[in-house]
Amino acid sequence: MGKPLDVESAKPMRVKPRAAEPNLRDQQRADVNLKVTLNRPGQPAIDCEICNLSRSGMMIRCTSKVTETLIPGKRAPAPGDWIDVTARFEVPVLSQQSVQLSARCHIAHLRRMARDEFHLGIRFVDFDGRGFDYVDQYVHRLLADRMV
Repeated sequence: MGKPLDVESAKPMRVKPRAAEPNLRDQQRADVNLKVTLNRPGQPAIDCEICNLSRSGMMIRCTSKVTETLIPGKRAPAPGDWIDVTARFEVPVLSQQSVQLSARCHIAHLRRMARDEFHLGIRFVDFDGRGFDYVDQYVHRLLADRMV
């Protein structure tokens, strides 16, 4: 038998931290051009534009000024330290009919695209009513149309 292992003198091993949230990047995204109103607690509502939508979240296009209002200092949120917002937007359920949705969300990502254009990655936390079902159906329909 060999020499016993001296646990106390062994080098410490770094353990990779687990992500605070699951990786949702694998969700298929549909390009859209929809209006959205974002509201942080204690702040006035801000109008922005959704540039892509998935079952798990959306990408918002906004100006530098709007970004500064939503994310003071324009620093990307640290994992697990998300910025809470409420999002209100409409998705079409039929060709002539839309439904108004309200979702509690987290701003989880920030990317500067140009001098005065930023993209904010927003993850859905929960919806009022059947909101998730409407987003799921809408995204599914957009992706199916794209395959034809």
